[in-house]
Amino acid sequence: MTQERIILGIDPGTTIMGFGLIKVINKKMEFLQLNELQLSKYDNHYQKLRIIFERTIELIETHCPDEIAIEAPFFGKNVQSMLKLGRAQGVAMAAGLSRGIPITEYEPKKIKMAITGNGNASKEQVAKMLQQLLGLKELPKNLDSTDGLAAAVCHFFNSGKVIAGKSYSGWDAFVKQNEDRVKK
Repeated sequence: MTQERIILGIDPGTTIMGFGLIKVINKKMEFLQLNELQLSKYDNHYQKLRIIFERTIELIETHCPDEIAIEAPFFGKNVQSMLKLGRAQGVAMAAGLSRGIPITEYEPKKIKMAITGNGNASKEQVAKMLQQLLGLKELPKNLDSTDGLAAAVCHFFNSGKVIAGKSYSGWDAFVKQNEDRVKK
């Protein structure tokens, strides 16, 4: 019996929202589409959020994805940018949830690691690896769409894997295993 599913990957943003779709047949992935939603021409932030919601619904109704993989916001220094990015992600998630589609969030480093084997890979390295993996003829000018596609491919690679939480024997063990999170 053939198992088939479609994964929609989203790289949320209020300037450009990238997305990509793959079809998984049994354990083989196949490229469907990648594109981006240009939002910089809109001045009103709430209008951008409405457009993100509507476009995500349109993608869902057109392609009927079984799952959505979305890039989690990264922690930056600009709080306003983080807030806007979080809203864009939330609106895209709400669109999927309104249609009953399971959503999985992936940190940017995890996506890069899944695609290239390097959590610090550049957008260009991720795009080139996707081009090889999926046989893409050419890459888009803006790489936000390949970031969305990367989220979908990361989800495919992580499907079926149980992600166990870390356990710590105390604060000392926690600090030792999370030195990058300790403020000095």
